[in-house]
Amino acid sequence: MYLVNIIFANAGSSKEGVWTRRVTLLLTGQTLSLLGSSVVQYAIFWHLVMRSDSGSVMAMAMIATCMPQAVVSMFGGVWADRWNRKILIIFPDAVIAGLTVLLSAAFAVGWANLPLIMLVLAMRSAGGGVQMPAVQSFIPQITPESKLMRVNSVNGTLQSANQIAAPALAAVLVNVLPLWAILLVDVTTAIIGIGFTASIRVPESAGVQETGETSDGKIVESGIAARIIRDLREGFAYAWESRRIRSVILGNALVCFINVAPMNLTLLLINREYRHDDLNLGFAVFSSTSDKLAANELAWSIGMIIGGLLMSSIGAKRIRDCLRAVSVGFVLIGITTTGLGLAPTLLAFLIVDFLTGLATPLAASPAFTMLQQESAEDMQGRVFGLLNAFSTFGTPLGMMVFGPLSDMIDVRLIFIIGGALTIPLGCWLGYVDSVTRHTVLSKR
Repeated sequence: MYLVNIIFANAGSSKEGVWTRRVTLLLTGQTLSLLGSSVVQYAIFWHLVMRSDSGSVMAMAMIATCMPQAVVSMFGGVWADRWNRKILIIFPDAVIAGLTVLLSAAFAVGWANLPLIMLVLAMRSAGGGVQMPAVQSFIPQITPESKLMRVNSVNGTLQSANQIAAPALAAVLVNVLPLWAILLVDVTTAIIGIGFTASIRVPESAGVQETGETSDGKIVESGIAARIIRDLREGFAYAWESRRIRSVILGNALVCFINVAPMNLTLLLINREYRHDDLNLGFAVFSSTSDKLAANELAWSIGMIIGGLLMSSIGAKRIRDCLRAVSVGFVLIGITTTGLGLAPTLLAFLIVDFLTGLATPLAASPAFTMLQQESAEDMQGRVFGLLNAFSTFGTPLGMMVFGPLSDMIDVRLIFIIGGALTIPLGCWLGYVDSVTRHTVLSKR
């Protein structure tokens, strides 16, 4: 909490002090909760990789981690607009903590098995599908509109720092603690996060209430299910009418299917190809499998952070055509993914992994900016909900194909295939941009 307070230390008036305190409590609590969840997620995945060395098991784990969140997140945004957002943030954390305690106890007494692990992963995923939209929509509720960019930037920085801290912490804990004890880290951080969020005092937000009356007095369908279905249908129809919006949503989903899904097999590739290769960088020596798995995550995350910093500084000034930038980003990611399959040594693999992380913000940031610029304000939530749902669905579906395939062919070949198929997708988005750019220019 102290670190976040430093960022908002310039708040002058008492009125500004109120919102900065609320934001500090929320970001601190959610950052700690996310850190604990990430550490546990890495530990569980590494446990599965080192114990099974199976692409099918990795596919099942990825499906359990992604699919429930994809399904639930389609409704999570609607729930966040209808119900108390604080409760929607706190309740999933509490349920996930309880499930994690049960899984920890099962590991401690030797009762944990693959079906139980998959069940807990799935339920943790479903909780994230409720919580993430609630957090995203709670931030504007407690933040002045003029400060949203600042708060979102701080939140993004904290999440990027978590991507570096979590695998490093997980690598240390895996070497010194049993898995059942590591699981309790998530329980501890969840309790802290719940306490911080619960202490935020904010009036109920306006909007559509359970009576079916909106803030402007219009009467809508009274049934909860009917309202949710109507909102989803309207959002889908709106997104589908715009070729550019539709192309970004479908492009992201396809990239998740043919590229992001194989990228989740990096753990398997390292365990199979570089298990016996020690890497001495002078300042660090990677000898154990967990060290190498952590190095993989760190290389990609550091690339992501540097790429994000470049996009927020140089890219924000130079990029004028967001869809073209997305297409270039996809092509670069395709090239680097192919390089992962061709890397001859662990050092070369980590360098290419870093370059993949460096290229990722070039595809992600302009995509978000384009959707914000070209979507109507009252449709942005549903557009982003569809983007998240389609993208999240793409990963487990891809793992259903590539996971079992990795047990039949060389896992390196899967990276080469996935990268090679990503390059034409980037070219297709470039074509869409060239034939639709005049429409955007005419609107401006």
